[in-house]
Amino acid sequence: MQKFLSNQNKLFLILSIVILQVFLLKPIQVLADLPTGNAVKDPSAILRNALPIKQVELQELQHKLEETSDLVRGGRWPALTKTVTKCQSLLKKNQSKIIQDLPKDKKKIAEKTFLELKENFDSLQDYSKSKDKYSFIATRRDALDKIGGLEEYFLPSEFPYPIPQEFDNLPRLLGRAKVNIKTSKGDMKAIVDGYNAPLTAGAFIDLSSKNFYKDLPINRAEEFFVLQTGDPIGEAIGYVDAETNEERHVPLEIRIPDEKDTFYNQTFEDLGLYTETPTLPFATLGTLGWSHSNTAVDDGSSQFFFFLYEAELNPAGRNLIDGRNAAFGYVIDGFDVLEELTKDDTIISIDVLEGIENLKLNA
Repeated sequence: MQKFLSNQNKLFLILSIVILQVFLLKPIQVLADLPTGNAVKDPSAILRNALPIKQVELQELQHKLEETSDLVRGGRWPALTKTVTKCQSLLKKNQSKIIQDLPKDKKKIAEKTFLELKENFDSLQDYSKSKDKYSFIATRRDALDKIGGLEEYFLPSEFPYPIPQEFDNLPRLLGRAKVNIKTSKGDMKAIVDGYNAPLTAGAFIDLSSKNFYKDLPINRAEEFFVLQTGDPIGEAIGYVDAETNEERHVPLEIRIPDEKDTFYNQTFEDLGLYTETPTLPFATLGTLGWSHSNTAVDDGSSQFFFFLYEAELNPAGRNLIDGRNAAFGYVIDGFDVLEELTKDDTIISIDVLEGIENLKLNA
């Protein structure tokens, strides 16, 4: 029987199809393999975005001003000038609406803050026109701090997220706290976020206030990855409650933006959320993370780590920690100290500077 196509004809047909696809058909679009998720790497910006508030006009102003980061970095001064002009327009347009939404006792303070913001934006406009990069960055930081302060006025009077009753015996931080972390290389300051990780932050602030971390060594150091501490001297590997004589365990606790409830003891893999970004992502140097064993996610007790963010090795939204460990805060000052720490160093003390009133020892 004669073959339907000879080998030569088969080759000709294949080549014809390939040529047709290349020249006649619309080519398939290939997108660069970029990391998904939250690309914000500034800890202050992450903390602002993580506040449980819904004040659209103020947050729009915040985000528009934060957009200038890439423009400054790239020296795109004409675009920067236009963005600042947009910020000035948003400020003028929405100021009355924002003040109107504030509690009565905050309105006068807000009016004064808005006058200062106007001065900040006028200065930013001048700095963008004169291409004064460092003055622009310093003034923008000041303006964003003011905006963040205004946003805190919109925080709910009651804690906004339910905590399961099964954890009623655990401490919780119903708000935020600021700590000073004194090490053998120097001091760092960090913000601990109880809004988005109340039990994890609560355990950390509780242990800090008990001087649990005093003179504990850094027991794990992996370059460009993590520095871990919190393993007590002796046989125990966590905090043993003096009353029960049992090791206290803290559940895995992760919030996702716009989700009503916090997820407990479920990893992103368990939930099928492989590309999701948590409200508190491991996206910057000095992210504070809670440790647990390799065999369970609900047995973390006292050990925590500093995430050593390296963009090429741990891209935002594509690292190995988001959704597997709970982040509960960020180093905001002392990054030079953090980068010098090794396994030969020690946590001398962790002192709570602000927010101890937000700590509740149980439900």
